[in-house]
Amino acid sequence: MAQTDAQKRAQEKYEADNRERRRYLTSRSTARSFIRSKATAEDLGELQKLIDQRRNELQK
Repeated sequence: MAQTDAQKRAQEKYEADNRERRRYLTSRSTARSFIRSKATAEDLGELQKLIDQRRNELQK
């Protein structure tokens, strides 16, 4: 089903108004996809260390 002009304008406005949120969601999706399908055991170990460090930073 094709979008109407009004729908296209609304989508463009949403994307412009929510640029940072879209970047966040894209990054999160990419990270999850990598972990689920491509990460090796070595990658997962390194990521776990980074996650632990980040968690500690957020708790301070």
